[in-house]
Amino acid sequence: MKKSLVKYPYLTEDVEVYERENGHKIVLAHKEGELVNVSTWVKTGSINEDDNNNGISHFLEHLMFKGTHKHKAGEFDKILEAKGAIVNAATWKDYTFYYVTLPKGENCKDLNLAIELHADMMLDPVLPEEEIGAPFDLNNPEVTDKRERHVVIEEIRMRKDQNWTKVYNACNYNMYTKHPYKRDVIGTPEIISRVTQAEIMNYYKTFYSPENMTTIIVGEFDKDAVLKKVEQEFDFKDRPNAEKRINEIDVPTDKTILVENTSKVNTSYLMFGWLGPKASELKENIELDIISIILGESTSSRMYQNLIEKQPEPIFNMANAEHYQFKDGNNFFIQANFKPEKKDVALELVKKEIAGLLENRITDDELVKAKKKIKSRFAFAAETVSEIGENIGYYMTVCENLKLVEDYLKDLEEITIDDLENTIRKYLILDNAVISILEPEK
Repeated sequence: MKKSLVKYPYLTEDVEVYERENGHKIVLAHKEGELVNVSTWVKTGSINEDDNNNGISHFLEHLMFKGTHKHKAGEFDKILEAKGAIVNAATWKDYTFYYVTLPKGENCKDLNLAIELHADMMLDPVLPEEEIGAPFDLNNPEVTDKRERHVVIEEIRMRKDQNWTKVYNACNYNMYTKHPYKRDVIGTPEIISRVTQAEIMNYYKTFYSPENMTTIIVGEFDKDAVLKKVEQEFDFKDRPNAEKRINEIDVPTDKTILVENTSKVNTSYLMFGWLGPKASELKENIELDIISIILGESTSSRMYQNLIEKQPEPIFNMANAEHYQFKDGNNFFIQANFKPEKKDVALELVKKEIAGLLENRITDDELVKAKKKIKSRFAFAAETVSEIGENIGYYMTVCENLKLVEDYLKDLEEITIDDLENTIRKYLILDNAVISILEPEK
C-alpha cells in the first residue's frame, strides 16, 4: 500500500493518503475534538451517464440507503442518528459522496460503528424492488405509488418548476456539444419511471469500484487503528475496477449563442455562461474565483454597485457572478434578474460590466480584498471535520490530486492584476459566451 503525506494548511498534522493495491484510497486527517467525519467519495455522477440513463447516479444515491444484506432499510440512519449523527449524501456531475458526522464515543467506539455501517452500505446495497417501486407509464394517472421512484420524480418536477433552474439548464445545455456535463444531474421523469432494478445494480457494480472510491476519516483518533479498521471493513473481494472513460472536451463557442425562453414568470432572468479551465489547473481556478468576487459577489462588487446601487432608475433586482469547478472544465456564470421591459438595456449593461473588467482596470484594493475573502474562506473550511472532509473529497475526486492544497495559499498570494487580465482575455470573451434568457409569456 502506497503512503503519501500532504501538508494541509491550518491543520496541525500532515494528512495521510493511502492507496491500496486495488486502487481504493484512504485519507486520514487529524482535527482535534470529539466530532469525527466519515465519508466516501465515488468518481461517478452525470459525467458517466448518457441520454438513456440520465439521472441514474442521483437515483442510486437515494437507493443506497435502502438496506444491505445485514441491515434493513432505515436501520443505518436509525442506529447512527441515535448516536447523534448527521447522515447524508449528494450527487453532482463528477461525484457522488456519502457522509456521517458524529461524536466519536468512548475509545472511538461510535467511530468504529460508523465505519462498519458506512462500509456495509457502500459495498453491499440490496436496492430492493419493494423500495424502488415498479416501472410505470408516466401517462397513467392511476399510479399513486409513493416509493422511491416516485419520490425522485416529484423532486425532479419541483426542481424543473424553479425559474433559475430553467435558465441554468438552457445555458448549460448549449455550452456543450458532446460532453455529458450538458445534462441535468437530476435526470428526467421519463427515465426514472422506466429504469429497472437490474440497470441500476449494473451501474452500481460498474462505477462503485475500488479505484473510483476514496474513503476519508477526519477527527482525533489513533490513525493506525482506524486505517486497519477501514481496510478490514472495505473488503472489495475481487470487484473489478471500472474501465477508464475519457470524454471529449468541448471547446467554447466561437460566436455568442443567445437562447430565449418564456414561462409563467413576472420578471425576466438572464445568465451568461463560459467554459473554463479544468479543476486541477489551480492557479487559473483561483484567478477566476477572484474575478467572480470582484465582479459579482456581495454588495461591494462591481455588478451590485453599477447595476443596482448607482442606476438612475431601477432595472435589476439582483446581479452576481459564480464559478463552478469540474474535472473536465469549469463554468463561469453571470446572472441577473431584471424588469422585462428593460431586456435590451439589461443585456447591454451586463456586457458593459464584462468589458469593464479590462477597460476599467482591476485595482490593487479590489485584488487585496478578494484575496482576503478567499483566504478566510479556506481557513473556515479547516475549522470543522465535515468541511475538511468535503474539501479533501473535492481535491481527491474532482482535481484528482490532494497535493494541490499545499500550494493553494502560495498561489493565491502570487496572483497579480496582469494574471487576472490574461485569464479574462482567455476565458471571458463575449464571443465565447452562451446567454440564456427567461421572459414572461406574452
